[in-house]
Amino acid sequence: TRRVWIYLPKGYASASKTYPVLYMQDGQNLFNEQTAAFGEWGVDECLDSMQKITGKECIVVGIDHGGNKRLNEYSPYDFTANKMVVTAEGKQYVDFIATTLKPFIDGRYRTKKGAEFTSIAGSSMGGLISYYAIIQRPDIFGAAGIFSPSFWVSLNAFVDGEKFSTKANARFYLYAGGRESATMVSDVKKMAGILTKKNDNYRVTTSVDPNGEHNEKNWRREFVNFYKWLMN
Repeated sequence: TRRVWIYLPKGYASASKTYPVLYMQDGQNLFNEQTAAFGEWGVDECLDSMQKITGKECIVVGIDHGGNKRLNEYSPYDFTANKMVVTAEGKQYVDFIATTLKPFIDGRYRTKKGAEFTSIAGSSMGGLISYYAIIQRPDIFGAAGIFSPSFWVSLNAFVDGEKFSTKANARFYLYAGGRESATMVSDVKKMAGILTKKNDNYRVTTSVDPNGEHNEKNWRREFVNFYKWLMN
């Protein structure tokens, strides 16, 4: 079992229309200061205010991370960190979203079901698994917000990017902060280059904040830019 958080647009109950859906990792940190260990993203406040400005709305599904299984679930690749061996469960996690959670959400809420209306986002390890999800299942996800991704986990992340089908009409939003790890900005730029050179269908946007740090405060600020990009 896994707790999920559902954000519904303000007018959902009084409307009959359908909505695009954004799936997000680390659900504990998205909406509620009490459940966020390091501060919240303020996704609900952002979407409420953006709806007033742009008139555009979406449903957000925040998926809680698995606690001490977070690294496993968010990594598609085996790796070692601080002498701890992490066995990859990322493929199973993406399969869970695609084959169990998404059908459940589509059955319970008024969603636009196609890939062009379904996106996925996350930060750090959550950014890595969001990247992996879209390159593995572009039939399910049409766009990804990849914030401060943990590409350091494995060079296979870049190998998989090279192998990604040029037929997929996917959109990528990559963000990095200049005050994160020494390789964060260069890794994100490297990945953006791989995705951009392959096919004109790839709509790749890269955002670099020279003063950006690896924390929710910075991702909260960048989420506004990502959401504008996503809804265009």
